[in-house]
Amino acid sequence: MSDLRPLKTTADYEAAIAEIRRLWSSQPGTPEHDRLEVLGILVQAYQDVHFPIDPPDPIEAIKFMMEQNDRTRADFARLVGSSARATEILRRRRPLTLALVRALEREWGIPASMLVQPYRRSRRAA
Repeated sequence: MSDLRPLKTTADYEAAIAEIRRLWSSQPGTPEHDRLEVLGILVQAYQDVHFPIDPPDPIEAIKFMMEQNDRTRADFARLVGSSARATEILRRRRPLTLALVRALEREWGIPASMLVQPYRRSRRAA
């Protein structure tokens, strides 16, 4: 890949990946590292269009963050106000409220943008 241009084909994308591998150990401040950074931006733009990743389900995101940060259902219950409410939320019987979204962002560092996505709710009554 001798010139930098938008990646329009699979061949362009694969050539950019090969070039990134070649430049991976380049030193910051060098022309090679600058090229690496620009190629990274081009590859990301191509991947965003051709391999989009759906935002995570908010409830699964909460469960994942609980697992990754060694938080328990009791920790979640303290945050939401009661064990029963925590169970209802995690079983998808009670929706996330704006106040809870803000609390999860503030207290646990879960981005609000991740929690305000639409998600499947249980049809069973609480």
